[in-house]
Amino acid sequence: SSLSHLSGLRTDICFSSLLSVSFLLAVTLALFSNLLVITSICHFKRLHSPTNILLLSLAVSDCLVGFLISFQIVLIDGCWYLGDIMCAIYFILDYIIPTASIGPMVLISIDRYVAICHPLHYSGKVTTERAKMCVSLFWMCSILYHCVLLRDNLQHPGRYNSCSGECVVFLDHIGGVFDLLTSFICPFTVIIILYARVFVVVVFQARAMQSHIAAVSVSVTAKKSEIKAAVTLGVVVVVFLICTCPYFCVALLADDGVSASSVAVLLFYFNSTLNPLIYALFYPWFRKSVKLILTLQILKTGSSNTNVV
Repeated sequence: SSLSHLSGLRTDICFSSLLSVSFLLAVTLALFSNLLVITSICHFKRLHSPTNILLLSLAVSDCLVGFLISFQIVLIDGCWYLGDIMCAIYFILDYIIPTASIGPMVLISIDRYVAICHPLHYSGKVTTERAKMCVSLFWMCSILYHCVLLRDNLQHPGRYNSCSGECVVFLDHIGGVFDLLTSFICPFTVIIILYARVFVVVVFQARAMQSHIAAVSVSVTAKKSEIKAAVTLGVVVVVFLICTCPYFCVALLADDGVSASSVAVLLFYFNSTLNPLIYALFYPWFRKSVKLILTLQILKTGSSNTNVV
């Protein structure tokens, strides 16, 4: 009995160590890679497009997720050493930042829907200034919404802790269901519906191109870049759904154990490290920008006007 207990203890220690290393790796990758995306879009003027503004917002939230992961390492062993106030602030940010990353995903879906399904109205309806305004609005709404939702935890930090060193957040059942609807079910439904429509139109245009239909050949040729962008951003959206669905499913069905919960959280956070890798695979401008950044070419006068597109 003692040997089996010792074996179980060793397994728990190994699993905890593995999680700590995984979280640390995710922190490093998320911070470094997303800082490259932020620097690229902010520095090079040719990249100041509506779609890239949405990618910039996503990179900022992913970068902030990297900081949250470092605090998650503290929570792996179940102890919190930074005090009740920092605990409350951490959980508020843990709700705000992931939700703020869902916002750009919805906006990206809308952006691709308008670009592919209503191309004649795209340049008039989707502008850089409107993209900035929508991103700012999403961030402000996310901050205000979660401060109101978790106000009791802010007003009385540590109120729901059962012992010293514990860090928990309380959300009543109604608030939890409402948050699940607004942060998961509704946004994901919108994303899936819009991208399903985009997929249907892209397939139709691809078939039209193959059959050389004269009536649509000019339109198809004109929108090749938009279709390519839709496919690339579609990969980003699909990866996002794959990484975040397990986390929300665990939250919806309640934990079946610490291990399952921790793995779902790790997968949720690890999504923040994958987006820049997708950009590196599909976007030549990102590869060019990274090369200029790492070789310090961006320090030269006038480098912001470099054509990286």
